[in-house]
Amino acid sequence: MRKKPKKQLMIFSGRSHPGLAQEVAALIGTELVPTSAYNFANGEIYVRYEESVRGSDAFVIQSHSAPLNDAIMEHLIMIDALKRASAKRITVVMPFYGYARQDKKHRGREPISARLMADLFRAAGADRLIAVDLHTDQVQGFFDGPVDHLMAQPVLSDYVSAKYGHEDLAVVSPDAGRIKVAEQWSKRLGGVPLAFIHKTRDINQPNQAVANRVVGEVRGRVCVLVDDMIDTGGTITKAADALKADGAKDVIIAATHAILSPPAAERLRDCAAREVIVTNTLPISPENEFEGLTVLSIAPLISAAIKEVFEDGSVTSLFGGRA
Repeated sequence: MRKKPKKQLMIFSGRSHPGLAQEVAALIGTELVPTSAYNFANGEIYVRYEESVRGSDAFVIQSHSAPLNDAIMEHLIMIDALKRASAKRITVVMPFYGYARQDKKHRGREPISARLMADLFRAAGADRLIAVDLHTDQVQGFFDGPVDHLMAQPVLSDYVSAKYGHEDLAVVSPDAGRIKVAEQWSKRLGGVPLAFIHKTRDINQPNQAVANRVVGEVRGRVCVLVDDMIDTGGTITKAADALKADGAKDVIIAATHAILSPPAAERLRDCAAREVIVTNTLPISPENEFEGLTVLSIAPLISAAIKEVFEDGSVTSLFGGRA
């Protein structure tokens, strides 16, 4: 007896960023699967789905926000629950990939935690991974399965182009290592000039860097300072101040992941930047909101990627074949 398989898309959300997951589900035209999740008194996490998931194409959305390790553990437990409930395919959707910065060894006796993360999700039962703006491209190779690396650059650059396209712009990388990203930004903004900040960082002191000098012509221009994440805000605000001191007309900060660990909000509010543009890959608490902060939704991009994966289409097509 032959039976034609029926595909069923189901979307699940952890507790770290349910607002984003609800927006994604609404754009796809479905609802989140009802889920019971709570913590025991000792901190252990319990998850149970309130309806059958057997044979489903499951997409599990969880952004690794603070408390980071709790969010990751809940994500892993959700995947294990789906595997044991006979989901047909499990796709992990992590708008922000925790531990992505630890992608190589700087010194002896250090871990490569980004690889460990990939191994954990594979062992839990994940078949596929969708992430937004990984810290480095090489993290894609850590997961033993298909990885769809989504880029927030079109979302951010379209906003910048619409609002500041009439200005004399320059795209600035906060360090030499992200020049390739800045080049892509430059192309999307019509070939505007490039610059970067020469900085030094003490490997013994995380989240601390010194902006030494600006390399490139920024005088009289509105500088778009681009990065993948803002954690404590020290690096990006020092870079903004350095650009202003070097004669930039104005500074616009554009970053995908607004981690905003204290005292990031205060630093960004008080720095030389006119506007800080981020996406909602991570939830932003009310105390981290400030005048000049613009939050763009990443949900349309994630929902489009989920549709392509479910329909066996091309995620690369969302980025003009460049992804």
